[in-house]
Amino acid sequence: MTVPDLRPSQGRAAAAGITIALLAVLVLAADQLSKNTALRDLPYQEPVRVWGDFLQFYLTRNPGAAFSLGEEVTWVFTIVLAAAAVAIVVLAVTRVRSRWWSVVLGLLLGGILGNLTDRIVREPGFPVGHVIDFIHTPWMMPAIYNVADMFIVTMMIGVAVLVLVGLRLDGTREVRTRRATDDDVVAGESVDAGSDRD
Repeated sequence: MTVPDLRPSQGRAAAAGITIALLAVLVLAADQLSKNTALRDLPYQEPVRVWGDFLQFYLTRNPGAAFSLGEEVTWVFTIVLAAAAVAIVVLAVTRVRSRWWSVVLGLLLGGILGNLTDRIVREPGFPVGHVIDFIHTPWMMPAIYNVADMFIVTMMIGVAVLVLVGLRLDGTREVRTRRATDDDVVAGESVDAGSDRD
């Protein structure tokens, strides 16, 4: 009987891949469920106050990107979303070993897949389907968005934070060396001079 060689790196790769897949499925399910519920229960393009001006529901279909930009080139957004999803999957399979990166990329992938699903299956059809938006927070921004958008925006911020703190995809940390100052040079010369005396 042969015992498989389960090296630590292989175990971390498997754990990262499973984490990314599970989180992506959960976010995708939450996004599509919320959109289908909104389509079923909300009036179209009529504000529904949930909590004053803090939170409102406003069901609409968005053929473009944020703020309805690019309505005439919806298919471009489909390609961009698909490319981003493929890139995350490739990273998950080949490079991601970090728990933090797997969480952030899993949630980001779920958000991307949520809007990509709309582009593929919603009216008027593949690949120019309109994204279902229904969440409106006037105090924060004029845009109307959805669950997928929330995860895309917050996890892109998460990616920026992980890059800034120097956490690599494999879980190691980037070692940042600071440039030597004049004080460091003087201190180094003092040490050298003392060692000469010994």
